[in-house]
Amino acid sequence: MPPKFSTVRYLLLYGLALGALLTLMTWSQYRLMVIDHATELYVLLIAVMFAGVGIWVGLRWSAPRVLERTVLVPLAPSTDALSPNEQVLDQLSISPRELDVLVQLARGLSNEEIAERLFVSTNTVKTHLANIYSKLDVKRRTQAVEKARALGLIQ
Repeated sequence: MPPKFSTVRYLLLYGLALGALLTLMTWSQYRLMVIDHATELYVLLIAVMFAGVGIWVGLRWSAPRVLERTVLVPLAPSTDALSPNEQVLDQLSISPRELDVLVQLARGLSNEEIAERLFVSTNTVKTHLANIYSKLDVKRRTQAVEKARALGLIQ
């Protein structure tokens, strides 16, 4: 036999009253906690805010910088090193990279410009130049270019 309407009604009212009392008790307990620990909550809020700002600034300042680089692509092969004298290259043991540096040197480029064109560091260019000077037995850039032209390494 189904329960009477009045019994169900009383059960619903009893449940709602219990829920309302539990809500009131939880709210008052929360309120007392906030009042008792207000200073700690404000300090926590400020600490979280400063941590967030610190993380944002740290990520912003330490982000990798994107450098744009212009890549020069020749349209036609250079005529300076089309046919170097292979026999002289072997005798002097000049590497292909040193020959590239020598060709750029003959064009009158600075060490920085050579480094930029060959995608190496300036120190690498200086090392290659030192090797070229010793292999050609010269002391200056102009002497190296003159001797390389005389030996048929560059045109």
